[in-house]
Amino acid sequence: MSRPFFRTLATATALLSATACTLDNFGGPNDTMQFDTAFDSAPAGMDVTSSTFAADSNGAWGGPRRGRGPGGPGMLGLMGGGMGPEFMGSGGIGRGAHRGPFAIRIDSSCTVAAGDVTCTRTHNGLTATTIYTIKDAGGAAQTKLDTITTNSVRTRTTVSGTTTRGRDGASVTATVSNSSDRTVTGLAAASTQRTVNGTSAGSESTTGTNRDGQAFTAARVSFDTTTGLVIPVSTTAQTFPTAGKVIRRMKVTTTVAGSTPSVRERREEVTYDGSATAKVAITVDGSTKNCTMALPRGRPNCG
Repeated sequence: MSRPFFRTLATATALLSATACTLDNFGGPNDTMQFDTAFDSAPAGMDVTSSTFAADSNGAWGGPRRGRGPGGPGMLGLMGGGMGPEFMGSGGIGRGAHRGPFAIRIDSSCTVAAGDVTCTRTHNGLTATTIYTIKDAGGAAQTKLDTITTNSVRTRTTVSGTTTRGRDGASVTATVSNSSDRTVTGLAAASTQRTVNGTSAGSESTTGTNRDGQAFTAARVSFDTTTGLVIPVSTTAQTFPTAGKVIRRMKVTTTVAGSTPSVRERREEVTYDGSATAKVAITVDGSTKNCTMALPRGRPNCG
């Protein structure tokens, strides 16, 4: 789902302060400068794309700082602010293309050409362009959602530009380049399930001063792939994926003035098998733990 473009910084603050999961000590002993909090959110502007990363990220990462224990992902113990509700349990997904977490935003600013709907919006230095390809069950193109007949929507988004953040003692400037391509089928009113396939990629190059007053540079890149994700349709019960796989990756390279560069990598592979427990393989800097995660709103359990 392309999430609302105008989010409050309060949401981001809540995500960044969320309690870390049981994997907090995954990465080894404390460093003098900790930057695992970079995994708490996605690169700036990724909240506009169709990705699995749930965090509001328009403000960019504030950089490494002193006094942090080994950091880790925030909300629900998964990086990027956790996963969106469509991947964990989204409440009742109603029938029709206008219901549920994959509803799209088309307004009078959008244009139609060659059967596609293109929408461009700018906020906080970032420009987002989204192209919607809407089709009925027979494959015929549509220029707007029909609550009965629309069956599939392909959403392609690019986000680029430079954004700034000044909060909590940090002052940073980030240049971003993000993209995503997601297709959701099974949106027609008669459908009993929806199927999601998609990819996204994001990059953020940041320079600035962290809350300790130290200059730093950082680069964050993220990728995710959603393959064959099946979500049952229900107007009354909470639903969650019953099949499919999501793979999420992030790499962070940071250099604090006067220090050598540091690099961290994290990969999460979430597999849904029809049960109420998803399998989660989490790899940090080459070391893997196999975990489970109760659906719809559990946290990774790696015990």
